[in-house]
Amino acid sequence: MADRGCPLQPLPLPAEVRESLAELELELSEGDITQKGYEKKRAKLLARYIPLIQGVDASLQAEPRIPGPSQTMAAAPKQQKPRPTNSRDERFRSDVHTEAVQAALAKYKERKMPLPSKRRSILVHSSVETCTPPDTSSASEDEGSLRRPGRLTSTPLQSHSSVEPWLDRVIQGSSTSSSASSTSSHPGGRPAAALAGLVAHAHIGVPVNSRVSSKIQQLLNTLKRPKRPPLKEFFVDDMEELLEVQQPDPNQPKPEGSQMVVLKGEPLSLGTPWPPSLLAALQRWGTMQPKAPCLTALDTTGKAVYTLTYGKLWSRSLKLAYTLLNKLTSKNEPLLKPGDRVALVFPNSDPVMFMVAFYGCLLAELVPVPIEVPLTKKDAGSQQIGFLLGSCGVTLALTTDACQKGLPKAQTGEVATFKGWPPLNWLVIDGKHLTKPPKDWHPLAQDEGAGTAYIEYKTSKEGSTVGVTVSHASLLAQCRALTQACGYLEAETLTNVLDFKRDAGLWHGVLTSVMNKMHVISIPYALMKVNPLSWIQKVCLYKAQTALVKSRDMHWSLLAQRGQRDVSLSSLRMLIVADGANPWSISSCDAFLNVFQSRGLRPEVICPCASSPEALTVAIRRPPDLGGPPPRKAVLSMNGLSYGVIRVDTEEKLSVLTVQDVGQVMPGANICVVKIDGAPYLCKTDEVGEICVDSNATGTAYYGLLGITKNVFETVPVTAGGAPISDRPFTRTGLLGFIGPDNLVFIVGKLDGLMVVGVRRHNADDIVATALAVEPMKFVYRGRIAVFSVRVLHDDRIVLVAEQRPDASEEDSFQWMSRVLQAIDSIHQVGVYCLALVPANTLPKAPLGGVHVSEAKQRFLEGMLHPCNVLMCPHTCVTNLPKPRQKQPEVGPASMIVGNLVAGKRIAQASGRELAHLEDSDQARKFLFLPDVLQWRAHTTPDHPLFLLLNAKGTVTSTATCVQLHRKAERVAAALTEKARLSIGDHVALVYPPGVDLIAAFYGCLYCGCVPVTVRPPHPQNLATTLPTVKMIVEVSKSACVLTTQAIMRLLKSKEAAATVDVRTWPTILDTDDIPKKKVANVFRPPSPDVLAYLDFSVSTTGILAGVKMSHAATSALCRSIKLQCELYPSRQIAICLDPYCGLGFALWCLCSVYSGHQSVLVPPLELESNVSLWLSAVSQYKARVTFCSYSVMEMCTKGLGAQTGVLRMKGVNLSCVRTCMVVAEERPRIALTQSFSKLFKDLGLPARAVSTTFGCRVNVAICLQPNRLGKLAEQGTAGPDPTTVYVDMRALRHDRVRLVERGSPHSLPLTESGKILPGVKVIIAHTETKGPLGDSHLGEIWVSSPHNATGYYTVHGEEALHADHFSARLSFGDTQTIWARTGYLGFLRRTELTDASGERHDALYVVGSLDETLELRGMRYHPIDIETSVIRAHRSIAECAVFTWTNLLVVVVELDGLEQDALDLVALVTNVVLEEHHLVVGVVVIVDPGVIPINSRGEKQRMHLRDGFLADQLDPIYVAYNM
Repeated sequence: MADRGCPLQPLPLPAEVRESLAELELELSEGDITQKGYEKKRAKLLARYIPLIQGVDASLQAEPRIPGPSQTMAAAPKQQKPRPTNSRDERFRSDVHTEAVQAALAKYKERKMPLPSKRRSILVHSSVETCTPPDTSSASEDEGSLRRPGRLTSTPLQSHSSVEPWLDRVIQGSSTSSSASSTSSHPGGRPAAALAGLVAHAHIGVPVNSRVSSKIQQLLNTLKRPKRPPLKEFFVDDMEELLEVQQPDPNQPKPEGSQMVVLKGEPLSLGTPWPPSLLAALQRWGTMQPKAPCLTALDTTGKAVYTLTYGKLWSRSLKLAYTLLNKLTSKNEPLLKPGDRVALVFPNSDPVMFMVAFYGCLLAELVPVPIEVPLTKKDAGSQQIGFLLGSCGVTLALTTDACQKGLPKAQTGEVATFKGWPPLNWLVIDGKHLTKPPKDWHPLAQDEGAGTAYIEYKTSKEGSTVGVTVSHASLLAQCRALTQACGYLEAETLTNVLDFKRDAGLWHGVLTSVMNKMHVISIPYALMKVNPLSWIQKVCLYKAQTALVKSRDMHWSLLAQRGQRDVSLSSLRMLIVADGANPWSISSCDAFLNVFQSRGLRPEVICPCASSPEALTVAIRRPPDLGGPPPRKAVLSMNGLSYGVIRVDTEEKLSVLTVQDVGQVMPGANICVVKIDGAPYLCKTDEVGEICVDSNATGTAYYGLLGITKNVFETVPVTAGGAPISDRPFTRTGLLGFIGPDNLVFIVGKLDGLMVVGVRRHNADDIVATALAVEPMKFVYRGRIAVFSVRVLHDDRIVLVAEQRPDASEEDSFQWMSRVLQAIDSIHQVGVYCLALVPANTLPKAPLGGVHVSEAKQRFLEGMLHPCNVLMCPHTCVTNLPKPRQKQPEVGPASMIVGNLVAGKRIAQASGRELAHLEDSDQARKFLFLPDVLQWRAHTTPDHPLFLLLNAKGTVTSTATCVQLHRKAERVAAALTEKARLSIGDHVALVYPPGVDLIAAFYGCLYCGCVPVTVRPPHPQNLATTLPTVKMIVEVSKSACVLTTQAIMRLLKSKEAAATVDVRTWPTILDTDDIPKKKVANVFRPPSPDVLAYLDFSVSTTGILAGVKMSHAATSALCRSIKLQCELYPSRQIAICLDPYCGLGFALWCLCSVYSGHQSVLVPPLELESNVSLWLSAVSQYKARVTFCSYSVMEMCTKGLGAQTGVLRMKGVNLSCVRTCMVVAEERPRIALTQSFSKLFKDLGLPARAVSTTFGCRVNVAICLQPNRLGKLAEQGTAGPDPTTVYVDMRALRHDRVRLVERGSPHSLPLTESGKILPGVKVIIAHTETKGPLGDSHLGEIWVSSPHNATGYYTVHGEEALHADHFSARLSFGDTQTIWARTGYLGFLRRTELTDASGERHDALYVVGSLDETLELRGMRYHPIDIETSVIRAHRSIAECAVFTWTNLLVVVVELDGLEQDALDLVALVTNVVLEEHHLVVGVVVIVDPGVIPINSRGEKQRMHLRDGFLADQLDPIYVAYNM
């Protein structure tokens, strides 16, 4: 895909004209001149030659192409003038490839895609230009004007008439969220025809007048296009969510050639007198020709600082070997013995010391392990290097004085220990630190045979580092093969630009050079950065015969060569391009030749080669005088390559890859190509596979890793029939390629960069190339891009991360990103899963400045990449989701019952203990009306304390005995009848803070026959949101009067209140602070127990205000059940930390103490905000055996007191008195929270089994309570069993089924029973649609029948139908007589092995979740809490999460507990985890500040409020990502 230029041919243009043209090209690509200026100047230059030049145009272009994220290279820059700051681009590109990309993009029509919103505070610029006018229609008419023909540009919408008013609006408007929606191209778009359909359906869905919803609308519009490829139709059993398996395309290209034969290299010539070993050669030159130069080192100015002669190298290596063997001891033992591994830590600028160290180790029979200099404690990949050193048993590191001074130090001044590194001794080997050996000392070095000579480290695709061991025999064979292949002669000069510590730089510049007594000029990377021409100048100065470079070095010199007329490359006979296997090297070679042919460079001198750490040099192109065939180019179809098949294509096609050969097989080696997957079968001749080498010159093993060594170094390729092709094992090179014409080797990619998406293979480097060719070229900072794949939902997904230029605006970023998506879609036919932009210089760097890809991938997966822009495209990429569930026609209720009978399953029903057996009915009759009970208590036990109210300091602020409460109630009753002139049956709103006044007001209402409604008072700091709810309850309940305190009365009538509600429409407001002491003539006694006692209003989690009616009979039945279940009587003390306004909290706070006579210690949850330990201290102080709290209280304690248990113990807090601590809730028990609470406060004596849960809902506020073993029953041993926990399959739950699984099995979800069913309560599980009874362990709606069911909804619009459906439902089959109330909760009953008090087997009720809250997606039912739990686990910065749906899109809101710049890390992690665990594609990810997700007093998330806030754009999100 690299380059579509014609093969080079002699051109009828003078050299200087060609040079000027090449310079013009560079200027254009640099952005130094405009396209117009370029065309003008070019036309002028060519005017005289126009007739000669038809059709040559393409080959005139300088065609360098872009390096990919290779670890061993510093990637080379895009074309650019050397800037004084040296911030040169690190990659380059092919102009031809650029044209292909531009042509591909030109096919797309610009399409609108919602831009993410980002909070201003994390925008780099918040200038007006970075915002976009809000989008009015989904596809505007003048889209055509957005493009210049053939080139995509980022012109803003100038033609919109609405621009000026919009500008004003932005300047004055709110800063809640930045850009609304923008015009930018859409990934994977279709040509314009598809747009017509979109415009027709411009607005589908609920029109909500807000910016957010218009974006969601856009997103829906863009998602309406059919996804590619379409999902296959197949039948799935509901139970199994089978992932779609991608079927092979019947039309995909298949290899058709014959089976390949092994390619044999020329034999190693036997005639030449080779030295018997490398050290023998060193000794020979060191003693016979000590003055011959061996290595010249340069400084950063290009000056030669030192020339090492062979004599010096020999003597210094001997000195080092002697020192290592004789002068290092630990505990009087020599520190090292032959065969030990030693780390070599030398900077790139010090080849001399490295060479001495390397040969010194060989002479001492030690194994050198060269590694990079650790610059900081957090170098990319440094931990893995440490792991390698540890596994090699390295204890000693050799370095230089200067380098040792620069290493990070600990406080002691010693070199710091790096994370994951073994403890090392550091030895400085500068001359003064070494000891001269005695005259008669000779090293024993045996450097022949299978012993390990050195270890070279290699980082794999996953980021793990392995050491490749190279034996002495291989080392010698490699030097001989290179000498023969390159025709090296004695005393030749070689210029080396590569890293001399590894790979070709080591093999040519340190090893083979010594064998042939060559002189190496080593060019440090730092010098190349300052002066990219330095290597060419040195070739010219030293008349070097060979040069060793990478593509980027040729490219850099192209940029710098203007005005350098005096360089000549005529001395070169070989220019070895070490990364010739990379797909972009061809462009560099062509462009380099194009410019330097006029300076003496002969075309046949350029010799690309291919190598790998395992096989060393695999192939190298030889000049014709060494017998090499002419070079070849192959233009291959991208589509064919993605199926592993070679198809030659025309250069006119957009999606082609142009590659050059990397020459012939090495002398003495055999090569074959085997299939990538499975057994190593030989490939066919037109098939791409992994190249394998059999020779004496390859690596021998991965140090210490026998398993993968066998797989890689001892592969036995077999024919299609399974017969081994040779008795010698082959080594896998990790290079993908094929054997072309003339037996030349072609490489098309590396195994490390291979990404298999579906059934097709893509090469990371090719995708990098496409991204870099997208306009504007200069967008990517220094061309730094990482492409890798991550496994999500059993398939590879492509992730592209690029560094953006520091001055790029938001608009530029998204313009560029959407184009990249289109280009990759067009050229590679593959979707990008995630595209992220990070600030300049933040991708992890490899040692020589390239991108460290495996580290970048690791950071991406850990959420540590910190991007500044993210675009996820899961909708287009993820095509293997399970098929949406088709609802089967329901089985009728009768068949269901018969089926259960046949299967021997009982019908799922359960009940609490019978009331009749439990008490004398006399008392029950006497206690039928609560006002009577209070009067009776005031009369019989007047001074018995019923209530104690605590403030934040823990002191008692008010108490009430039976008689005090009675008198207060009388006063209130008198005030209501006299002052407010209320009549019997009028409704009264009680707006009080939690306290005794509230309870007194409640009984006052009952005393005069009024119906009380408790209302939470408005929050003074937050009137705007809390006051409307108060007003609404007062209005809906038709309250004739509001009772409250003076302070709240002032608040209700204040100016601030008037801004929110109409304060003139309040009913009479009475404050009860100073009412006169009056008695009522007679206390009202209801004519029948079915008269309404009070109204209970509550806002459900779905945002619905529902009031239920409680009759006197239901009220006393409720108290009686709770009394029996919890064994409450006057001598008991219980602590309550609940809100007293609705549900069970209200009943426990206001009703139960009066009914049962026990004393209640009241702890208002609000006070915990200023003193978290208040509740637990109170429990300890009053030795309460029973206590009630809500999940929000429990959470405050766990979060707020986690680290303070020691302090509390010092203060004497002791919880061993607690027998039962019940969490009052209307939801599925939160196991994780209750368990962590129990564990945390075990230190304070809280018994392990004390915490339990309760369950109630609107139709019945108390269905289950789980008291622990208490009082008399415990003594008799007849109390109920402990709550049980089961594990269910989450996938089955989505299909409304219960499948029990073992703990820890995949997709398992723990559920704990919601408590013991209260006395007198019956529960049955009914089918949600057919209303038939279900069997044991079947999921259905929980229906309840009990004397304390509420009698109906109290609403303004008498919704009789809803009332009848919820409060008087009957089963459609079986027992059709009983009247049930429907709870609206899904759950199941399961008979356990445990027995309860009556000796019956215990039936456990498991609540799964509210039906109203469930999300219907892809035909399945999801519970938000399950998705939220997965999301919270995805990253440690996610404090809380809430999900909801909006027009079939799943919206995930996460609270970020961390820095704002980390916000965007969460987008991909959230999308991944929801895909993996729930098979859902997230549509929108919203990142907000902690505390934004609204939570009610019970600690339940108010998801619908959140949804309304999001759609009305009121959340002030940090970031909103719209997943495409």
